[in-house]
Amino acid sequence: MKYVATLDGKPTVVDVTGGSPGAYRFTIGDEVWEVDARLTPQGIYSLLVGGVSYVADVVDRDGTCVVDVGGEAYQILVEEQTRWIIRTRGGAAGAGDGQTLTAPLPGKITHVAVRPGDRVRAGDTLVVIEAMKMENEFKASAAGTVTEVRVQPGQTVNPGDTLVVVRAAAEGEASL
Repeated sequence: MKYVATLDGKPTVVDVTGGSPGAYRFTIGDEVWEVDARLTPQGIYSLLVGGVSYVADVVDRDGTCVVDVGGEAYQILVEEQTRWIIRTRGGAAGAGDGQTLTAPLPGKITHVAVRPGDRVRAGDTLVVIEAMKMENEFKASAAGTVTEVRVQPGQTVNPGDTLVVVRAAAEGEASL
């Protein structure tokens, strides 16, 4: 499975595969690491990486992993790659001008919640895309009026395809 690990603001794709219990292969760029990782009864991890033994204490702090290895602490945000793509690329273009929602990843449209002319508020659902057997809901980033809907249920989309266009609510325009 592919993950994105963000350390010091720098995201890195990490491909993790596993065979036998505790044995993992981490691919980071061109580097491949064979790792044996075991959770001990004391709640810390025993790692064997390239024949070298490490002890790691891992604590979840508000969704971020704090990893302490050899007295060095690292704060690492780990997300499934699909979720990271959606979080970082599934938003609006032209913040004050409205929203042009584009597909951040390939998938299939399972639900279209709006039609041209519909007025939406920030947070209202616009479309739902199924990708990698997960349903991903995309919402309006601000209030406005839907001017275009370029997809329909069952349609396959590719990254960058325009899905919905929302014109920002004019100043003084009544909200819903």
